[in-house]
Amino acid sequence: MVAELVGRPFDPLVEFDGMWDMRLAEHYLPLPHVPAAKYECLDGKLIMSPYEASQNSYAAARLIFLATVAADRTPFRVYGTVNLLFAPGRWIQPDLTVLNGSAEGALWVSPGLTTLVAEVVSPSRRRDRIDKPALCADAGIPFYLEVQVDHEQERAAVHLFKLDRGAYRPHTSALAGQKFETDLPFPLSFDPAELLDLEV
Repeated sequence: MVAELVGRPFDPLVEFDGMWDMRLAEHYLPLPHVPAAKYECLDGKLIMSPYEASQNSYAAARLIFLATVAADRTPFRVYGTVNLLFAPGRWIQPDLTVLNGSAEGALWVSPGLTTLVAEVVSPSRRRDRIDKPALCADAGIPFYLEVQVDHEQERAAVHLFKLDRGAYRPHTSALAGQKFETDLPFPLSFDPAELLDLEV
């Protein structure tokens, strides 16, 4: 390897910068000696981000539970994080993914099988609020769900967007203390406060 010839250890992050694709990801990820992270990719550029704060992890887990119960006895399957593949060098790892059938053990999931993508977002992460919805809309995924939680303020918000003429439009929303209700893509009803990691 070139890196070894110049006396530098081989580092896939450096050597493959701008060239990442499914094949390289399958061979090199997750990276050893690197803290656990999400690995996403945009046009060959690998994007590593640490896992969110515990409040977001709790909200995602609760949302997966609520959606799984609601989707029972429908054709839909609720998954946590999957590798949602838009192109060989472009993928994301949503917090929750609803498919219109089984992924059948696939490592890479097609947008064509995807009905809804959900992210528990942080205000500081532009990718979760702008870039990822744009990718999903361009791929024709019918629904995008955005969740925001604030443990200290005991606030939670859930916003469901529906694809309309190539862009996501607000479909239904609710705050903590209200009822979030939708029939699409399947009947789902809960108080966003249920996503908060609070003492009972």
